Amino acid sequence: MGELLLIRHGETTWSASKRHTSYTDLALTPDGERQARALHPMLAGRRLAAVLTSPCARAVRTAQLAGLTPTATDNDLAEWNYGEVEGRTTADVRADHPGWNLWTDGCPGGESPSEVGQRLDRVLTRLRPLLDHGTVAVVGHAHSLRVLTARWLDLSPSSGALFWLETATVSALGHEHGRPVIRRWNQPAPPAPATGTARATRH
Repeated sequence: MGELLLIRHGETTWSASKRHTSYTDLALTPDGERQARALHPMLAGRRLAAVLTSPCARAVRTAQLAGLTPTATDNDLAEWNYGEVEGRTTADVRADHPGWNLWTDGCPGGESPSEVGQRLDRVLTRLRPLLDHGTVAVVGHAHSLRVLTARWLDLSPSSGALFWLETATVSALGHEHGRPVIRRWNQPAPPAPATGTARATRH
């Protein structure tokens, strides 16, 4: 059985400012496009049974710049629907609703953790037969990919809170002795050889 590669899209203006972004279809920033291109060497040469993306432009563009050819888009890979929280930071929301926690409270006018978990379960149901044919790449969003990881491990959707995920990173899920495991997590592209500079903090 192949690995399940999880690729979070590159930076957008809202991800850089930590604003919740789901249905607002933002483009990548110039730095986000650079991040996506930098993933190409990490993925080049890998034989993939399928490449699925969220329908959002930032995910599709990241796949293309990383050298991947999407075989399908999957609406269930869209980001957590933030409803009334869309475009706001956690600190801003907590100013009006002290103690608010996305992972336990969900979003007014949007999705609850269990609703997100249900649609990511549907994704996994569709992905598992594909993994019998090799490695599958999924390009999507931070919170939905974190929920997908929790459900892969048979944890509650809210357990996705434990898996911090940065922009333009590659993670891998797989199995060990028949058990679902995380093989690699939150791996950024290596620094460009020409500069050798340390990686800047990602958002």
